[in-house]
Amino acid sequence: MIVVSDMMGTLTTGSPFLGLMDWVKHNQSKARANWYMASIMPGYLLAKRGVIDWQEWGQKLMVNSLAYIKNATPENVRDASEWIVEHDFWKKRRVDVVTRLIKHREEGARVYIASSVVEPFIEPFARRIGADVIGTPTEIVNGRLRMVGGLVANEKKIEQVLSRLGVDKVDVAYGDTILDVPMLEKADHPVAVYPDAKLKKIAQERGWEIFGDTGWYE
Repeated sequence: MIVVSDMMGTLTTGSPFLGLMDWVKHNQSKARANWYMASIMPGYLLAKRGVIDWQEWGQKLMVNSLAYIKNATPENVRDASEWIVEHDFWKKRRVDVVTRLIKHREEGARVYIASSVVEPFIEPFARRIGADVIGTPTEIVNGRLRMVGGLVANEKKIEQVLSRLGVDKVDVAYGDTILDVPMLEKADHPVAVYPDAKLKKIAQERGWEIFGDTGWYE
């Protein structure tokens, strides 16, 4: 049995950017962290008001923030990743969804977290629940952490899952936004987790399970 879950919004309401900024503040430079936070505010306000796409803005923010790990090494990237999970992702995890994934694993399923988030930031979270990671790969070049290829997002996410696992479909998939529909469509049992309005409508129309309810209605 193969179980695949999205990360952001599905397993946690945390933020890779905010988690990384907290690490920079405590481990590199408080002043630089404050400057980074101030610099993203115009974009944040535009995204919050719907002037620009929230999801795309957040993904770009995560990619750009990789450069905030100065003099990147495997050791400090690992340290930053552990910090992000310990102080942000795990504190803001959706306990009910995480518990369900752990139960899948205890019952013998292979559990994967599939996300556009860079893999180092996901791995400490995945270890806590006994899952494997299919995210955006990274490399360190001349002291800088950068992603390899494009983001593993939208259709590319499920393409990576099916390709890496050598299957045509998965047994169960969890996602929280309309961007997860391509992945959910490739599951025998799709689950809309605390879905946004658009995903909730699709889930209701197609008879998919809805786990957790944000109260969105159209």
